[in-house]
Amino acid sequence: MNKNIKLAVAGAVLALSATADAGIIIPAGDWTLDVNGNVNAFYINNRSKDSNTIRGGLANAESNNSTSSSINTGLLPSWLGVTGKSRQNDLDVEFTVSLQPGASQAKSLGGGGGSEFRQAYLSFGDKSWGSIKIGKDLGVFGSDAILSDMTLLGVGSQGIVGAAGGTTTTLGRIGAGYMYADFNGQINYTTPNMSGFQATVGIDQPMNTNNLGNRASAASVAADSVLGTASAAAITAESVSVNSSGTQRSPAFVGKASYAWAGDVSGKIWAEAKSQKVDYSASMDERANVWGIGANANVAGFGLTGYYYDGKGAGTTAFLIDGVDAQGKRRDSDGGYIQATYVLPTKTKVGISWGVSKLDRNSGESRTNSASQLVRENEMTTFGVYHPLTKSVNLVGEYSRVKSENQAKDNNDSDILSLGGILFF
Repeated sequence: MNKNIKLAVAGAVLALSATADAGIIIPAGDWTLDVNGNVNAFYINNRSKDSNTIRGGLANAESNNSTSSSINTGLLPSWLGVTGKSRQNDLDVEFTVSLQPGASQAKSLGGGGGSEFRQAYLSFGDKSWGSIKIGKDLGVFGSDAILSDMTLLGVGSQGIVGAAGGTTTTLGRIGAGYMYADFNGQINYTTPNMSGFQATVGIDQPMNTNNLGNRASAASVAADSVLGTASAAAITAESVSVNSSGTQRSPAFVGKASYAWAGDVSGKIWAEAKSQKVDYSASMDERANVWGIGANANVAGFGLTGYYYDGKGAGTTAFLIDGVDAQGKRRDSDGGYIQATYVLPTKTKVGISWGVSKLDRNSGESRTNSASQLVRENEMTTFGVYHPLTKSVNLVGEYSRVKSENQAKDNNDSDILSLGGILFF
């Protein structure tokens, strides 16, 4: 796992147990290899009672209190990563390659199937001037929000169960409090750590639009889309090709600044932003913008996290999903979450979190036209218990209540109970 993910997971594990595994260290000539990862799986029981059409809704659409079950990986994929580090020509040189095998046979949010390769990057730099990263890794925008989410070690929202039977991973709080950071091709520069302050700026691989409502890139919507319950025919009928290739051409620009501190009261604050020009035709384009701010603090076993984001044209759940209406006008979106945790004397961690992601309709969109079935908000409340069975194995139990509402204010609700475990090495 990359440095940020390893630090976040190590912090979560340290909150549960006395020690955290550092991976398998292998000296190899000029290199030091770190083989690391996790294995996790959960029994997930989902009960739903409504069957309204909510395109982009995260609550399952089932009638008559229907119950479905699955065995699946949680929000954090099972992971096998290899990181190599070396000091060459007064530079710290590093690479990471990883793979993520899923516990189910279904597709992921990104359509990667049962196994994925989320990381392949190199970096070089020095503590005196910072570092440069080139390759595929967790995105900059939204990374602190997802790494601070307690459901990272559990399930959270299961997400829509589609024709293929589910998703490779669950969604945690993605789409119900923050936007998915995704694993993007990127080139960025990170400053050295200056007494706790650090900043990152860079560019990302341009993302295609993916609209479940009215307007979509020709190459962006699949018949068994993870998000939403509309039929393939309905989605296809509303899809509009944005250009001849269906692919966006302009990179996204990202930036983040943070300040972290240690002591009896430790914590971190951060601010972030992302922007991308989106072409909808040869003569029409818009810029999708989103910014976020967050903070967490820890003292005497208590932890508190808060996060808020606001976007225009950025969409909801993931970047550029449903960001514009049928006329190409940008929709507003915002959301956030709050979370409180406490580590008991038994080292068992208990937590509660609540969050919501909202998408506004524009003035030209009616609650009675085709936009009425577009998601208005996804809301989730989660109670979690995380117990360290050993220094490597943690048992997890969660209950989540997910509520989705469309622009016509029709609701779907899901009650999700999950039990399982996660092992780190």
